[in-house]
Amino acid sequence: MGSNRRASSGMAPAKDQTRRRIERMEAEREERRRAMQDRRAERAAEEERNIAAGNPGDVDFIGLVRKWREEHGGAARPHESSAGDHPKICICVRKRPVSDKERKKRDHDSVTCLHPTVWVHSAKLRVDGISKYLDHASFRFDHSFDEASTTEDIYFHSTRPLIDFVCSGKGGRATVFAYGQTGSGKTYTMGGIQSMVAEDLFEILSGRHGGGAGNSCTLEDTAVTVTFFEIYGGRIQDLLNERKRLKLLEDGKGEVVISGLEEFEANGPDQFFTLLDAGNGKRTTHATEANDTSSRSHAICQILLRDKATSRLRGKLSLVDLAGSERGTDTKSHNRQRRTESSEINTSLLALKECIRALDSGRGCARHVPYRASKLTLILKDCFTSKLARTTMIATVSPGATSADHTLNTLRYADRIKEKKVRDLPGTDQSHKRQSPHKNSQPNESSISPPRSQVRKSRRSVTQVGHEDSLDDLDVLHASLKGNNSQEGSSGNETDDVAQLHRTVQTLFEEEEDLLNLHMSIIQENAELLTEEGRLLQSVQGDNIVDYDIDQYASRLGNILDKKTHMIKNLQEKLSSFRSQLRKEEELSKRVASLPEY
Repeated sequence: MGSNRRASSGMAPAKDQTRRRIERMEAEREERRRAMQDRRAERAAEEERNIAAGNPGDVDFIGLVRKWREEHGGAARPHESSAGDHPKICICVRKRPVSDKERKKRDHDSVTCLHPTVWVHSAKLRVDGISKYLDHASFRFDHSFDEASTTEDIYFHSTRPLIDFVCSGKGGRATVFAYGQTGSGKTYTMGGIQSMVAEDLFEILSGRHGGGAGNSCTLEDTAVTVTFFEIYGGRIQDLLNERKRLKLLEDGKGEVVISGLEEFEANGPDQFFTLLDAGNGKRTTHATEANDTSSRSHAICQILLRDKATSRLRGKLSLVDLAGSERGTDTKSHNRQRRTESSEINTSLLALKECIRALDSGRGCARHVPYRASKLTLILKDCFTSKLARTTMIATVSPGATSADHTLNTLRYADRIKEKKVRDLPGTDQSHKRQSPHKNSQPNESSISPPRSQVRKSRRSVTQVGHEDSLDDLDVLHASLKGNNSQEGSSGNETDDVAQLHRTVQTLFEEEEDLLNLHMSIIQENAELLTEEGRLLQSVQGDNIVDYDIDQYASRLGNILDKKTHMIKNLQEKLSSFRSQLRKEEELSKRVASLPEY
């Protein structure tokens, strides 16, 4: 009777309901498996397409970047020519293509250049550790060039207007910097620019590009000379003269001179190319994971236009290939040479940023330019203090996601250079600051060796650049750094340690040079004393010597030994001081977690 009621109510047996639920779950499970297999096949196909397109890596992140580019691709604007109105400071960014090494590491493209903006797409995971998303950071510059742009494109918008400016004959100083991480295409870009400068420079001087009008320079009245040197580990070396060590000097008028630097005349593009090849071939490099020939030095090629009759400087173009930016943050190397090299690079890049910012601060000479904080900026002093100065910074970035931190560091550095408002540096009072005797003088000549006739006239007034002056500008530099760090919430103690490390390394380089010079002079003087001792012995023991003055022999020998004792004592004191600086550098390197990211 109960079974009839169940049948009449239309209800299925419990066993049938359970079976249907199981079948439904199996069907859903099978559907999920098929969907998962389809997704895997689709991901595999997409990965193959990415590899074929030269952009291997995480399919999800690549898909997110592609979707973003599809949505924002229309934001790019065409480059406008600035030949007639080139800015005082021009900042350009170049993104290179994905390299073979990055493809092998499956490092996907994470940088997008939509002129004038550069975007960095940092791959991130949400809190659950599974969900993926992109963190987008953008920077706006005068020009941004993607991987499809050629070096000629970069040259036309960044450097070509400076050639006309320098050839105007008005004494203009133009500087082009190439800055970026090792392996980002920095040296490649600068090499191409150097070649194009050689071609266009002589075209303009010959009048074939409209040059020679009015007071412009021409080949008839202007000599083109080239110098090529590098700054490595606090030392200046002439790349066109067997890497000869040079001295940085300053005369009574505040003119900075690199003593011993040779100028080579170039009468045409072919001679110019020969000098470029010779200089680039002598540059200090080091193999790294990113690059087999990583730049370890700042290489400076200066092109000078001098009046043939008076040797007066009519224009100067400096092409500066800076050391790899990531080298300026390494303090953990077990090799002291690498650590001190990193600190020196870090100081020079910090000083360079402040000097270029002061150039475009719009406050004239009222703003102090801390060019004494590094040898790089001191050599380029007239490029920062001259009223006829133009500067271009070409920042090169790597596209790989693993280089995103370095890329952001490069873009932040370039972005801060272009800041229009430059504050008074915190912690500095210009009215009470000790004045350098040459700080307010305006340079009238180049920072390289003047013609020999002028060198002979001014040699008496040349003195080596003072250590105290450089420390003054280091104070200004670190005050600025401390102000930036306080805004970012960094500890003031860390900045103080960095300041001490910079000063110690600078002192270390100077004491090393003093120690080597003293040692060499003592060796030479010892050789002279050894010769004199030989003659002294000969005077009492030589053949046919019958009468001799033993008292005079003893007195002269005592004088020689006193000289040797005095020399050895001086050398020991210098060595002790140098060792003290070595210990101080090692201690500070352990305390400084990392050098500031400019």
